[in-house]
Amino acid sequence: MNNSQVVETSKAPAPVGPYSQARWCGDMLFCSGQISLDPASGELRGNTAAEQAALLFKNVDAVLEAAGLGREHVVKVTVFLVDMDDFTSVNQAYAEYFSEDAPYPARSCIAVSALPKGALVEMEMVASR
Repeated sequence: MNNSQVVETSKAPAPVGPYSQARWCGDMLFCSGQISLDPASGELRGNTAAEQAALLFKNVDAVLEAAGLGREHVVKVTVFLVDMDDFTSVNQAYAEYFSEDAPYPARSCIAVSALPKGALVEMEMVASR
């Protein structure tokens, strides 16, 4: 595998700008931020931040799978929330997605004023083979 190979899959939403879904750099996979877009329609799904988080994980799974990886390979997650009052509910969805057996990835959580398409939560991830 080339040192800077792009990862693309139709099972995750197409980028809404000039960026790749993910890109390899050596043994590290850098995944662009995902929101809860339906891959087929491009429409935002989920009414709450927790619902959106659960849905965006499906998009993350598709990108990781296209790279030949799984959740257990994720080493760093950055969470972007429009409202920090959603921290607890998004944290619950996060805890259901990741297993402490893996162990849990390192993580940051940042409050932002807005996200693309009116999303309430976005996550970007770094994985390692």
